[in-house]
Amino acid sequence: MLDPAKQPVLIDIRNVCRSFPKGSGEDLLVLENVDLTIRSGEMVGLLGRSGSGKSTLLRIIAGLIAPSSGDAKCRGKAIDGPPNGVAMVFQSFALFPWLTVLQNVELGLEALGVDAAERRKRALAAIDLIGLDGFESAFPKELSGGMRQRVGFARALVVHPDLLLMDEPFSALDVLTAETLRTDLIDLWIEGRLPIKSVLMVTHNIEEAVLMCDRILVFSSNPGRVAAEFKVDLPHPRNRLDPAFRQLVDQLYGRMTQRPTKAPALEGIQGTGVGMVLRHVSSNVLSGLIETLAAPPYDGHADLPVLANSLQLEADEILHLGESLQLLRFAQLSEGDLVLTEFGKRFANLETDARKKLFTEHLIAYVPVIGLIKRVLDERPSHTAPAARFRNELEDHMSEEDADDTLKTIVSWGRYAELFAYDEQSETFSLENPG
Repeated sequence: MLDPAKQPVLIDIRNVCRSFPKGSGEDLLVLENVDLTIRSGEMVGLLGRSGSGKSTLLRIIAGLIAPSSGDAKCRGKAIDGPPNGVAMVFQSFALFPWLTVLQNVELGLEALGVDAAERRKRALAAIDLIGLDGFESAFPKELSGGMRQRVGFARALVVHPDLLLMDEPFSALDVLTAETLRTDLIDLWIEGRLPIKSVLMVTHNIEEAVLMCDRILVFSSNPGRVAAEFKVDLPHPRNRLDPAFRQLVDQLYGRMTQRPTKAPALEGIQGTGVGMVLRHVSSNVLSGLIETLAAPPYDGHADLPVLANSLQLEADEILHLGESLQLLRFAQLSEGDLVLTEFGKRFANLETDARKKLFTEHLIAYVPVIGLIKRVLDERPSHTAPAARFRNELEDHMSEEDADDTLKTIVSWGRYAELFAYDEQSETFSLENPG
């Protein structure tokens, strides 16, 4: 097998930063000082939480956006617009519904000025390679989700790119369809039948990264940085039940839940204060997770990979849930484990009304923005306040998308705790019938 370290460099990223404007007029730093080298003959995974800038980096490499600073090169030349030899498969199928499978696959070749006969020949070969032979004249609406994503792969492969970029290409598919497509792709890669030299893929799925990749880069968040690199030396085909496979999965979960060297305020919880991003997690789901953790076989202490597998959740989803419980002091995330605190154990054994009371106490004590809303409502004679009052403050610290997500969480948790009411039409918080 060829040594990747001795192969030609396709992509060279050095000290790349990328910022986006916030509602306050300031810039939100999404990527900071990212270094990345992709060589011919390797499949590399970018693994990290939502908002860690992985997809942004992919778009910089694809030439769809430019870095704010730093150098991004493809085969030694600065990336200025989409570089030749780079193709991309997106999370959504992104097919033209009025074109047939064959016509959708031919599009990239047409853009390159390839003549009609050659276009057809190469498109038919790509369709056959990806397992869609016989569906050339079908329209996207006639295909299943898995088949539509296969068309997306064929469209990317038909231009014979040096580098295939994949942005969570299996996440929109059901579990079985995703597994079939993933396995087919790995088989084609191992057999050398894919007309590409390297792959760079973004994923939230730790097992998917270990199953497919030669190297995995773990991204930290706020801003996105390369926090760690793991080499995967396991031979293909890889077995999920292999102890070495499970050990690497455990190590990756541990790295993704590792606290920073300098622990921030509030016992290691990141992004505290009014500017803390809250991911939308239902209070019912949190209650159910606490009950699951408290019961056998976990008895208050769960290994995250085992828990995620039993609940059929991806790493990003189980980490969001765990961080919400940690924020509320009902559980602690540490080195790949989720452990109930005494408060969490107490919550699991309480009746509904007593649970709400405890949840309310912890919301006010540990979620600053909810405490702020409650104080503003208490102090105003009308006991009302527009959501815009708090949205503007949130957007001083985060993107508009994160502010929206945070407000949804605030409304959901506040309603459950009966702290305040919220009128969707007028977008107004109030103390009307809070309890």
